[in-house]
Amino acid sequence: MHTNRLVHETSPYLLQHAHNPVDWYAWGEEALETARREDKPILVSIGYAACHWCHVMEKESFEDADTARLMNERFINIKIDREERPDLDHIYMDAVQAMTGSGGWPLNVFLTPEAKPFYGGTYFPPRPVHNRNSWQEVLGGVSTAFRDRRAEVEQQAENLTRHVATIGSFDIGAGKEDQPAAAIFHPETLALITEQLLATADKEEGGFGAAPKFPQTFSIRFLLNQYYYTRDKSALDQACLSLDKMITGGIYDQLGGGFARYSTDRSWLVPHFEKMLYDNALLIIVLSEAWQLTRKPLYREAIEQTISFIDRELGNGEGGYYSSLDADSEGIEGKYYVWDKAEIDLLLGKNAALFNTFHGVTTEGNWEGKNILTRPPETIPGPAQQEVLEAARGRLMKQRGTRVRPALDDKILLGWNALMNIALSKAYAALGDDRYKRMAIAGIGFIRERFRGEGIHFYHHSYKGEARVPAFLDDYGALIGSLLHLQEITGDSGYLIEARDILRYVDGHFSEPGTGFFFYTHDGQKDILLRKREIYDGATPSGNSMMASNLLYLGIVFDEREWTQRASRMAAALQRPVTGYPGSFGVWATIFLALTYTIPEVVITGHKPEIARKEFLSHLIPYRVLQSSGEENTQFPLLRDKPAGQDPLIFVCQNYACQLPVNEVATAIRLVENVYKISVQDEQ
Repeated sequence: MHTNRLVHETSPYLLQHAHNPVDWYAWGEEALETARREDKPILVSIGYAACHWCHVMEKESFEDADTARLMNERFINIKIDREERPDLDHIYMDAVQAMTGSGGWPLNVFLTPEAKPFYGGTYFPPRPVHNRNSWQEVLGGVSTAFRDRRAEVEQQAENLTRHVATIGSFDIGAGKEDQPAAAIFHPETLALITEQLLATADKEEGGFGAAPKFPQTFSIRFLLNQYYYTRDKSALDQACLSLDKMITGGIYDQLGGGFARYSTDRSWLVPHFEKMLYDNALLIIVLSEAWQLTRKPLYREAIEQTISFIDRELGNGEGGYYSSLDADSEGIEGKYYVWDKAEIDLLLGKNAALFNTFHGVTTEGNWEGKNILTRPPETIPGPAQQEVLEAARGRLMKQRGTRVRPALDDKILLGWNALMNIALSKAYAALGDDRYKRMAIAGIGFIRERFRGEGIHFYHHSYKGEARVPAFLDDYGALIGSLLHLQEITGDSGYLIEARDILRYVDGHFSEPGTGFFFYTHDGQKDILLRKREIYDGATPSGNSMMASNLLYLGIVFDEREWTQRASRMAAALQRPVTGYPGSFGVWATIFLALTYTIPEVVITGHKPEIARKEFLSHLIPYRVLQSSGEENTQFPLLRDKPAGQDPLIFVCQNYACQLPVNEVATAIRLVENVYKISVQDEQ
């Protein structure tokens, strides 16, 4: 069997291409030096293991001997896993979007021997269709242009590289205009953000915009938090409608739990069937807050089932979690998850009628003659029906387990594992299930063991125990966030010390001079065309928004005023894009909430603070600093002069000025809510 250089790589996606006839390189000096020496253009093809159209293009073009011969003769061909090297994906995705107005994966971009982009696109078919050139035609055209119009190509590459370097810069400072913070972080600003989000909301099917529909958890979370502060029922209704429709639709795995990446239709029926760790972590986070606000059984059920899915199908058994499950099995998208009614009838016998009615199963099916399982939005089965349905789901799960499973991308990413760690802490806070706390503690232990290098230096990914790529800003941002949440649910102040030390490291190696923001890459990373600043909250939170939140929290914990001021300046600099396009700045929008409504500081002391802490955590308070201690502690400003007697005492403070302590959590919650009411009245 033919093999290429990718056979020596650690990315499952690259290994999938190790037997293509294309002479693939991985990104690195060998490929770049070969391009310079042979004076050939570079083809960079970027995808990921769960990407359906990446697999399609591989089968149609990269496995074709004639196409591979053309690629090998005229280009230096580089394959990149976007999840392994998101820094490169960001640079070249920006370039292709600037050229074509759209992007996606597979991403195919052509570079000069100096790695500067000059042409690109996404999926190209093997034959011309609908006025779209075939892949071989694209290869021929690019090769001819590079040979015959070299000066023009070089100029295009220079212009495009300069443009990519400035993308995002227009946002920084666009809303500053020397306005005082009180004018920016104001309830009217938040009302405008809410209005913008609701203007794009689907009021019938939930979510935002038209198909394809992504979960947009940041927008949902903002609306939940906005409801907490304002009791704006329209915000709560849209947030809950979105969650309800997803949980009862086909995007949610009605048998095994967990969410697919997105829905191809408006009503969440037909998903793109791949399941990503980060999507499910972010949905657990927002569902936990929705449960805290509403106590709706559907949300508890979805949290529990989704964590079970992740533990069962993505867990490595050591506290870590793999990246994703493919959409395809046996080369057919969704085959693992869909059902014929006849198969269900045979398996369930007399219980089939109830199951089929509840989960929308019909003879004709709801997708390509098959059934994607759904459930009715408002129907809550009685105890006897619930028992039958649970047994039926178990029987079908067992049968599904005999099918050919979708491929597993078993690399482990630091940032996604840290997000999952936050999700487990949030789920513990909401539901009080000690298993989730134990899983979170095990997870941070796994991260330290597998991802930490010398000193305070972490790696981005691990595959079969090997870690190579240095961590990026969003890895560190999520890691710090996970430590802050672990401190809250455990009372272990060591997590705060660790978070502070990592934040200082990030400040020293990622900060962008003059802006207060952070670059995506470490200052010691040399194998990239340029250093970029990422500020948009996309499928995952941007590293900058996570760092702003971390600066705010740790600035209060350690009384580091420069950190809190820096977070405020970062958010203020994005006033115009956050208010104008909140769907792309959802995490920033929640930071606006925190900076508008004053951040209460809550301290719980006592011989056994964990009982009061657990009760306090079960309530949603969107942004507050929480510390608890069973003994006197002078190391932290908030814990100083707080007695730790036999009985629990709860202190509610603002700017380190504390009210008289109370014994009851319910009383403390009322005090916290009064802090918000007072701050809003002061603003008005």
